Amino acid sequence: MKQFLETGKITGTHGLKGEVRVQPWADSPDFLAEFDELYLDKGEKKIDITSSRVHKNMLIMKIKGIDTIEQADTLRNKVLYMNRDDVELEEGAYFIQDLIGLDVIDNDTGERLGRLEDVSETGANDVYHVKTDDGRECLIPVIPDVIKDISPEQGYVKIFKMKGLFDE
Repeated sequence: MKQFLETGKITGTHGLKGEVRVQPWADSPDFLAEFDELYLDKGEKKIDITSSRVHKNMLIMKIKGIDTIEQADTLRNKVLYMNRDDVELEEGAYFIQDLIGLDVIDNDTGERLGRLEDVSETGANDVYHVKTDDGRECLIPVIPDVIKDISPEQGYVKIFKMKGLFDE
């Protein structure tokens, strides 16, 4: 599992004092606003966040040492990373990046059904995009009736194969 996880992207500047606009890649922009430290360059360069506030589903962030609009503009399109050790997830919660690539297994038969390729957030529940071995994409609702066991450490998601989920 990756130590540093993509968590947002600097999309531009805000004002004249070096603040940047950040598109958060998290369940909520408030989650990202809590960080005092983030990273650039895939986790290699630590940056200190002196302030962060939510503005129209984006974040306005002030980074220590970035004090002019010109300095802030040099960060445009940079991806921000967080250290997974800085976050304590609730039991049963996972980082999406840890789920991508897991084998999807039929809980009853042990049959491999495909590979988890993506996760969509729909509001009511997340949806797993599973690519079958024959190249089809199946959408799996992330609800207790379907998802039986998730183990990124073991490399699988076990599901109850409800009628219609994998039918052509």
